[in-house]
Amino acid sequence: MYKPAMDLLMIFFSSFLIALSGAMMPGPLLTAAVGAGASRGFIAGPLLIAGHGILELALVAAILLGLAPYLQQDGVFVAIALSGAAILLWMAFGMLRSLPSLSLARETGDGKRGNLVLTGILMSVLNPYWVIWWATVGLAYILHSRRFGPAGILFFFAGHILADFAWYSAVTGAVGRGRRFLSDGIYRAIIGICAALLVFFAGYFFYAGLQKLLL
Repeated sequence: MYKPAMDLLMIFFSSFLIALSGAMMPGPLLTAAVGAGASRGFIAGPLLIAGHGILELALVAAILLGLAPYLQQDGVFVAIALSGAAILLWMAFGMLRSLPSLSLARETGDGKRGNLVLTGILMSVLNPYWVIWWATVGLAYILHSRRFGPAGILFFFAGHILADFAWYSAVTGAVGRGRRFLSDGIYRAIIGICAALLVFFAGYFFYAGLQKLLL
């Protein structure tokens, strides 16, 4: 029993560390977390990762059922990159358009504003490199973990999602604690920066998708 238990713990901790390194990299989900943390505080992180986790759980199940070869096709990458770029631009435009009327007091007082679980799903699926990660690194980890049966998959996914939960909760918690010192002007600047970052990621994904399409 000792050896299988150690193998499962190794799967858990290695999955945690690799997922943590990925979670800490800038991307649309982190940008959304900073903006949501300023208005909603700590709870924004867990809600975003709830959506992110639902999507990833569904993807792991789909990979186990044979989806992996389709994820590795160039056409899938191009479709996600270009559609993701368009939707990120649309979201950024909406954020920029709302800047003049944004008020931190009103945002924090309305706990139902925005569906952060849905945002977590959208910000994940619209990132083409999230799909690429699962089609390469994630697939390799799933195949390795599957050797240990359902427990291996469970320990892999638990380590992976806990890393995301820990990082994004820390980010939104830190931003949320600082909102007591934020004026509406600073809050609008934060949202403006987040919108600008979404424009940057949209441009990057559009370029990556177009480049792959023209190869």
